[in-house]
Amino acid sequence: MTANVELTERQYRLLDTTSKLVGLVLVAAGLEVGGGTLTGITLAVAGTACATATVFITNE
Repeated sequence: MTANVELTERQYRLLDTTSKLVGLVLVAAGLEVGGGTLTGITLAVAGTACATATVFITNE
C-alpha cells in the first residue's frame, strides 16, 4: 500500500531539512543520556529513522 502525497519543491526541502535536524537532535540526546543505555540507543535509532525518512519520498 502506497500513498501519493504531492509536495512542492519548497515543501520537500523544508520537510527534508526539518527531519534531518530532528534526527540530529535525537541522536545527540541519545549520546547525552548515554550511548550504551537502552534510552540512548532508543533515541539514536529514532533519530536515525527520522533523519532518513525523506529518502523514501520521491520528489518529481
